[in-house]
Amino acid sequence: MKDYVGIDVCKARLDVHGVPTDRASTYTYDEAGVDGLLQALSGAPPRLIVLEATGGLERALVAALLAKELPVAVVNPRQVRDFAKASGHLAKTDRIDARVLAQFAKAIEPTQRPVPDEAAQAFADQLTRRRQLVEMLAMEKTRLKQAPNKLVRKDIKQHIAWLENKLRASDEGLRHAVEDSPIWQAKRDLLGEVKGIGEVTALTLIGALPELGRLDRKQIAALVGVAPFNRDSGTLRGKRTVWGGRAVVRQILYMATLSAVRFNPPIAAFYRRLRGNGKVAKVALVACMRKLLTMLNAMVRDGRRWSPPPIVGA
Repeated sequence: MKDYVGIDVCKARLDVHGVPTDRASTYTYDEAGVDGLLQALSGAPPRLIVLEATGGLERALVAALLAKELPVAVVNPRQVRDFAKASGHLAKTDRIDARVLAQFAKAIEPTQRPVPDEAAQAFADQLTRRRQLVEMLAMEKTRLKQAPNKLVRKDIKQHIAWLENKLRASDEGLRHAVEDSPIWQAKRDLLGEVKGIGEVTALTLIGALPELGRLDRKQIAALVGVAPFNRDSGTLRGKRTVWGGRAVVRQILYMATLSAVRFNPPIAAFYRRLRGNGKVAKVALVACMRKLLTMLNAMVRDGRRWSPPPIVGA
């Protein structure tokens, strides 16, 4: 029987555990250690290998595993911790984490998702850097309002000017990356036709949501975190809530929807109908986010240009 393998990735070490054989091993996280791990896994190919998303630390290992055509799934750490608690694994060490990952792989069998190619990963990294620049710029502008000292204010102004130049350069780099890819360019042109979808939103959807157009409407809504989940138990009917998903995409989609409920007629009509039916503003807005995402997903899936659906209940 093939093993389900969990790998806990640390900066200097890889803890590996397989189930049902209950085999555990440790490798250094360097070229020699990864080569040794690949040899061991290739000799007895597992059914599935599961790692947690660790903010990029896992990328080199995942790329090496995929190069050997080994089945890999990168999962959300919160899902694994919830699974561990439900399974009674309250202690936390690297070796325990590797075993929990293997058990999670066997119990859940998460979907294998292809890791972005080098160009897609570079684009995603550029997007991340752009968000960091925007955050730093906002913080410096706040500090400028609060700084009483003339010299400090001068220094902050200089830093703001530097950050603004960096932000412009980052935007230009993202535009060039899209223009160098016919696929990304076509996707940007499609998305850009929708009222409410600006350049930054389109670039974020391209880089941070490569699954757009590849999943059905329920899957894409759950992936972004705008799908309502039941909270029912017995005769109790709790409020439907949204949670999880890709916060970066959800944030940019929220801003796009604020614009769409004003300037995109089908979304605006849908929002008014929900509000007229007694839905509170926040619930109506999340429903509009989901509707807008569904429309974008269908456009990219079918390669279909923007064609507003009939307005119902305007």
